[in-house]
Amino acid sequence: MSIISPEEVAKHNTKNDIWVIIHGKVYDLTKFLPEHPGGQKIIMKYAGKDATSAFEPIHPPDIIQRFLAPEVCLGSIDAEALSKVPKIETEEEKKIRLAREKMPRIDEMYNSFDFETVAKSVLKPDAWAYYSSGADDEISMRENHNAFHRIWLRPRVMVNVKNVDTSTTMLGSRTSLPLYITATALGKLGHAEGEVVLTKAAKNRDIIQMIPTLASCSFDEIVDAAGPDQTQWLQLYVNGNREVSEKFVRHAESRGMKGLFITADAPQLGRREKDMRQKYSQEDPDEIARTSTTVNRDEGAARAISSFIDPSLCWDDVAWFKSITKMPILIKGIQTPEDAVLAAKYGCQGVVLSNHGGRQLDFAPSSIEILAETMEALKREGLDKNFEVYIDGGVRRGSDVFKAIALGAKGVGIGRPFLYAMSAYGVEGVEKLLELFQNEFEMVMRLMGVTRIEDIKPEMVDIRNIKDHFVANPVDHLANASYERMQPRGNLSKL
Repeated sequence: MSIISPEEVAKHNTKNDIWVIIHGKVYDLTKFLPEHPGGQKIIMKYAGKDATSAFEPIHPPDIIQRFLAPEVCLGSIDAEALSKVPKIETEEEKKIRLAREKMPRIDEMYNSFDFETVAKSVLKPDAWAYYSSGADDEISMRENHNAFHRIWLRPRVMVNVKNVDTSTTMLGSRTSLPLYITATALGKLGHAEGEVVLTKAAKNRDIIQMIPTLASCSFDEIVDAAGPDQTQWLQLYVNGNREVSEKFVRHAESRGMKGLFITADAPQLGRREKDMRQKYSQEDPDEIARTSTTVNRDEGAARAISSFIDPSLCWDDVAWFKSITKMPILIKGIQTPEDAVLAAKYGCQGVVLSNHGGRQLDFAPSSIEILAETMEALKREGLDKNFEVYIDGGVRRGSDVFKAIALGAKGVGIGRPFLYAMSAYGVEGVEKLLELFQNEFEMVMRLMGVTRIEDIKPEMVDIRNIKDHFVANPVDHLANASYERMQPRGNLSKL
């Protein structure tokens, strides 16, 4: 393979002749440019330059080999010469650098919301849009947390709570807390090491990590970063090509995964408009109008990476999954008690009550709202034994964890807060957040008069208002603006 100089690459920087550098290789993307699902502008931004920093967080490691012809790779870049090319800091990069220089010390982080505030200032706009976006008006996303506010505690006193044990068992594995780091995609948008950061922190704090199908790191990179006795689960988006899914599941089991969580709530991805808007803003409207390609490029990072998901997935497929793995199988994305009962009847070992972090169907119920009725439904059918129920979405405090356990959850999954902690402070940030959850949860247990997870009971919480949905929401500016009297502009004044 030939060695190409940075000067030679720099000459090829037009739409009719475009080369880019990715991971030390030089690629001719001239023919691919009009069909790039992410649009032309992002490629043109790196025409004749090293595009690795933009490419890596979004794309799976092997995507070039899978989708581009071998001849587009022209050779390797002269690494020594490339290292001498002066780096020009963009305005965006400067803004982020200054924000990072002004970040609070990590010991000034007192709760999960502090990490979110810092992350918003140090993440690139596209990363923030992807991590923080919810479906449509984001009502369900906010409701996930608001619903916890309608559950009140009933503390008991005069109990010996000197020694409190927060550890528990989830799917047969011991863990220091009844929570796990749930699967979230594109970790490298927030940190250069991506999901490996979460793996290291989980190892250090004895917490279970669920590995996502759409990770920025490869599956094996994440597993290799784990400790010898560290428990990891696999989250699976089922591929339309079942052979691909079977190969992945079998490999995951061989690498020691202790649970298979099949995501069932994404036959089509929801409209995450914040992410979509950010994606569209990167495109030149004139260029879009001139381009004849039918590739849909304005739907954001989420849809760009998830087109393989099989919308035909159904209950009959559970038997097939049971035939290819001995891992416990759980369905992730259950949003009604009826479906939880079906999961048990079809032989699953558990479910995750989840509305996908409010990122799929807006006005889908929060998981904590349907938890109690789900446990009741399973008990009525005699299906509550040896069947574990987890929830995710909106958990931000140790008291939230306590409420979920009281209502019957075996544990809770937490996603965004760990992404924010990782993005701002790396491994140390994720460990700090886990420490905060540990301290908050232990405090709540002590003040509630319990010393073990097994002692947390439904009668310790008051859920009489759980079905009330009158909590305040932000003003719906999108709808309200349509009805405001506005001064006509341009051609509108002639109407």
